[in-house]
Formats: sequence, structure tokens, C-alpha cells
Amino acid sequence: MLRTLLVLLCLLVFNSSFATTVLPVSLEHMAKSAAVIFYGRVTSNEVKVDDVSHRVATFTTFEVLNSIKGANTPTYTIKQIGGRLPGSQLVTRIYGVPRFTVNAEYVVFLPKASRLGFASPIGLSQGSYDVHTDASGNKTVRGSGLASKPATANTAGVLRATPTNTLSNFLQNVRTLSGN
Repeated sequence: MLRTLLVLLCLLVFNSSFATTVLPVSLEHMAKSAAVIFYGRVTSNEVKVDDVSHRVATFTTFEVLNSIKGANTPTYTIKQIGGRLPGSQLVTRIYGVPRFTVNAEYVVFLPKASRLGFASPIGLSQGSYDVHTDASGNKTVRGSGLASKPATANTAGVLRATPTNTLSNFLQNVRTLSGN
């Protein structure tokens, strides 16, 4: 009987160790708590074993197109845990950690980096917004949690869908909510 309970407990602990639960985060909370907020274009992704943590990490470099908070350089690199090592079958993937595509544009909300230099967007994929350009060159912002619907915030900072959220309006909302 004791052995059966021990086995069940081990299975429960083992299975729960792979779960990722992230509560919804408002745009206002992200804007106020972020150490870094910017709109940028991805220039590179490099997956390698990190010299500091000795873990597989993805280094994503952005060209900063508009700095709202804390990214006062022409480029900004974030280090996230996980990725696929080149020439290897080794893949480390953490559910919810966003992946960024080279040449794509994003608005990113980052916390202060950890002592090992890791910094995934606030709320994982919630803190990364895709910027889409239509055939006329108009740019709209789409939150990862809203599928293909543009994203904006109401006066309380709660994310909601809207059919006409331009990049400039979204950045102004974020700037206002962040106090910058």
C-alpha cells in the first residue's frame, strides 16, 4: 500500500513538472512593471550553450525601431532558455516562451534580466505583440493571446480586440500606461 502511494506521488510530481501555467496579465501591468519595452525588428536568432548557465539558450537580437522604456541602444539582445542546438537533435522547449522570427517586427515587454541574464517577455507570450504590415504599408499590432485580432487596451489597461489598432496608437497607449 505504501509503495503504491509512493509511486502515485512520484508520477504526480513528475507529470506536474512539465506544466506551465501563466495567469492573464493586463497591458497596464506589463507597461508599468516592464524594465524594457520596445518596438523592434528581429535581426538574428542564435541557439547555443550559454557560457554563464551552461544551458541551451536562444539569443535574439532586435533592431530597436522605437524605444519606450529601457532600450536606449540601436540593438537589443534577449536571452531565453531553450532552443534547438545547430547540428544536434537536442531541443529544449519551454511551453509559452515565445519564439521570434528573423525580419519580423514585435512590440516586446521585458522584465529585468535574471542574475544569469535570462529575460523572457512578461507573461511569456503575452508580453510579445506581432506587428503586421498590410499591402498599403499600414502597421497593426496583434497580441499572441488574440490569435489574428488586433490588440489595444481600454482605459483600465485591459487587453481587448479592435478592428483598427494602428502601431502608432498602440505605442502611444503603452507609453501612457507605462508613464513614459
